Amino acid sequence: MSQPISRADFCRLSVSGLLGLGACRRTPQPDTQGTSGSAAAAKPAPAPSVPPSAGTMPQRKLGSTGAMVSILGLGGAHIGKKDKLNDAEAIQLMRDAIDGGITFMDNCWDYNEGRSEELMGKALRDGYRQRAFLMTKLDGRTGKAASEQLEQSLKRLQTDVIDLVQIHEVIRANDPLRCFEKNGVVSALQAAKKAGKLRFIGFTGHKHPDFHLAMLAAAREAGFAFDAVQMPLNVMDAHYKSFEKNVLPALERDGIAVLGMKSMGSGDILKSGVVKAEECLRYALSLPTAVVITGIDSRATLDQALALGRNFVPLSVQERESLLARTAPAAKDGAHELFKTADKYDGTAKNPHWLEEARL
Repeated sequence: MSQPISRADFCRLSVSGLLGLGACRRTPQPDTQGTSGSAAAAKPAPAPSVPPSAGTMPQRKLGSTGAMVSILGLGGAHIGKKDKLNDAEAIQLMRDAIDGGITFMDNCWDYNEGRSEELMGKALRDGYRQRAFLMTKLDGRTGKAASEQLEQSLKRLQTDVIDLVQIHEVIRANDPLRCFEKNGVVSALQAAKKAGKLRFIGFTGHKHPDFHLAMLAAAREAGFAFDAVQMPLNVMDAHYKSFEKNVLPALERDGIAVLGMKSMGSGDILKSGVVKAEECLRYALSLPTAVVITGIDSRATLDQALALGRNFVPLSVQERESLLARTAPAAKDGAHELFKTADKYDGTAKNPHWLEEARL
């Protein structure tokens, strides 16, 4: 099980020369509603940049990239599970999602041993690639491993260029150091972007907000700016090791696209019995996210996502406060956010060779 980063470990990154000294200080972020650090102080979701017509999926700007994406994204992990969908069903479900207005496609080099990317590549044939914003993630920390994984992803996804490639699972204290080494993954992704194999670069993680802050600080030290950052944003995150409180303000300040994930904690939050799926998605969408990625593995879940996205109305202040008050007791100690407190969802912890080589 990964251990939370201590303040000493976090500041030690500064001593190593990676982080600026300011990274070790807790600088309060500007209040959004007059209550610094309060869960109730987060901004409501911005109005969609392109007002939707009745029955259509709203879109938002992807940070400072200039791209537009649907407010909901389809999660690649769920779409490739053999026990849920056969090949034909998965392909049709992805095409139905795009036809319904969900244009953001999430994936990863390691999802379901490559099956998720292979199926998505098939689904994006026949003109669907041109209608989708395609994102995938890489595990490699060395430039060699990352480059080889990227080539495999391009082949599986049947495309010459991926819209957004993200460094997957920044869940360790030493990840920022490794990623920004001379021949590390960041250098490899920059070279791939220059070669026209990808458009934008980001990173993901679900373990501790300090790892995200360290990654952002490392980027500043290197004179590099991420285009997007993916992280857990949900009704329980606000109460425990909160990405919403600690990382979201920094991304907004720097114009970095916010990709929300684990709005339902892969189902663990729903098991608490105190919140419904619709409430989870609406909460995450009411934050200043560019897109909220959700698992879709059946026609029923797709229909639910489409209906909620098309009819989305941000939570009022009163609705938000009521929802947070209701979830606070269950959120204690991260009991329903196992991606923070256990290794259940840590793919690279179970398969450490993914960090070093392109072998599933």
